Amino acid sequence: MDKALEGIKILDFTHLLQGPFATQMFGDLGADVIKVERKNTGDSYRAWTFLKYWVGETESPCYLAFNRNKRSLALDLKAEETKEIIYKLAAECDIVVENFRPGVMQKLGFGYEDLRNINPSIIYCSSTGYGQDGPYAERPGQDLMIQSLSGLTTLTGRREDPPIPLGTGIADQLGAYNIVYGLLSALYYRERTGKGQKLEINLYQCLLTHQLQEFAVTLNSGKLFERPGSGIAHPGQSAPFGIYKTADGHMCISVNPIPVLAEVLEDDGLNAYDDPQILYDKRDEVFFRIQASVVKQTTAYWVEEMLKRDMWVSEVKNHLEVEQDPQAIHLGAFASYEHPTAGSVRTVNIPVKFSETPGDIRRHPPRIGEHNEEILRELGYSDEKIAELKRDGVL
Repeated sequence: MDKALEGIKILDFTHLLQGPFATQMFGDLGADVIKVERKNTGDSYRAWTFLKYWVGETESPCYLAFNRNKRSLALDLKAEETKEIIYKLAAECDIVVENFRPGVMQKLGFGYEDLRNINPSIIYCSSTGYGQDGPYAERPGQDLMIQSLSGLTTLTGRREDPPIPLGTGIADQLGAYNIVYGLLSALYYRERTGKGQKLEINLYQCLLTHQLQEFAVTLNSGKLFERPGSGIAHPGQSAPFGIYKTADGHMCISVNPIPVLAEVLEDDGLNAYDDPQILYDKRDEVFFRIQASVVKQTTAYWVEEMLKRDMWVSEVKNHLEVEQDPQAIHLGAFASYEHPTAGSVRTVNIPVKFSETPGDIRRHPPRIGEHNEEILRELGYSDEKIAELKRDGVL
């Protein structure tokens, strides 16, 4: 056994971002992930892109990002013959993951009770926007809406700005990690007891959970964070915490002792603010005073000088610069794989290092139904039966 999750089989009904990212993490570590898709169209993310860019002119970078190390089985999900196939897969799978709206899987005949009757030890994870019931249960649960409803957008930006969302699908991605943590816990419980169970994950609570310290303040004080006019990077922080413009770019200055900052900036007047309450009450004033000094030299100059003093600082880099970052190169943070239509594809590598069971990219993100015949043969279907299912429009 050379992969941490080798031998785990997952029946994956997920689409878009959150669910596919979670199942990809399992695939990266050796699980056999069977991605069940609608025939012809497949995962909705196959038709989604940014910058009007398609990898190899045909493949969605969004889909490629979250679907490596899987096999695709494309079916007419409403066909009776499909139920037979899914039930056979459920009988031998460890985990089922789905992120349809509440009730969809039950209508298809693939709900938890349906599959538990076939495989009592199955672990079944349903992920939704807001939970299986409640006043928001029927609302669409997309990342921007979750960021907005959870309060996150009110924490970013300057006082005069509107609420600002993060520039990545943070609710979906944190939701994916909660799926993984839940499923691994359920697998460990089953290993000890033999019992499967149902897990329910929702994006809304996931994003609330990842604002623990902010809610710890507001729930107990009854006070809201006030965003500063200067753009201090967190509304609860004091100066100098933030992003600063330099002579040739930008840098960040995090939590740092004011006397040390005054020394490196050659501004003794900063020491007058060296008090926690003053640094909060006058954080805009302090920020702009620091900014007036920082803009006089390059980013490289300030980072070098401040790191000599063990200060918490760094450059601000764009995504193309990150790929060439010496630490990213040292860590092997980016990787490539070959895709049958897109050619060589660059991607972010697996972040967790295992001494005994390292993960790897073994399979390109599958094309729609790429593994139909392979998977059905494993289930015992003959070539004649597979041909019949094709003729009948099931595959």
